[in-house]
Amino acid sequence: QVQLVESGGGLVQAGGSLRLSCAASGSIFSINPMGWYRQAPGKQREFVARIASGDSTNYADSVKGRFTISRDNAKNTVYLQMNNLKPEDTAVYYCRLGPTLVRLDYWGQGTQVTVSS
Repeated sequence: QVQLVESGGGLVQAGGSLRLSCAASGSIFSINPMGWYRQAPGKQREFVARIASGDSTNYADSVKGRFTISRDNAKNTVYLQMNNLKPEDTAVYYCRLGPTLVRLDYWGQGTQVTVSS
C-alpha cells in the first residue's frame, strides 16, 4: 500500500506563508499525478492544486496566484507553498496520489492549517 505523510501545517496569521510537504512511499511516485485537497469543518473536501507527472499544474480559482504546487521526484515529495494566507484557507489539507493507470487513488491523513485574522 502506498503511504502518504503530510507535514508543515500549523497556525499562521493572515497574510503569512506556509509550506506543506507530502512524502510518499513506494516506487510509483514519479509517474503519477499528485494533488492537494482541503476540507473545512462542515464542508466537503475540495480541490486545491494538482501537478501531473510532466509537471503541468492546475489550481482552484480561490488559490491562484497565492499557492504553488511542486514536486521533487528524487525525494518522492510534493509541496504546496501557500502565500498570502487568508482565514478562509483554514482547513485540513490532504495529499492525493492518483489516479494511477489502474484508476487507484491514495490519500494522506491530512495536516491542519489554521489562519488567524
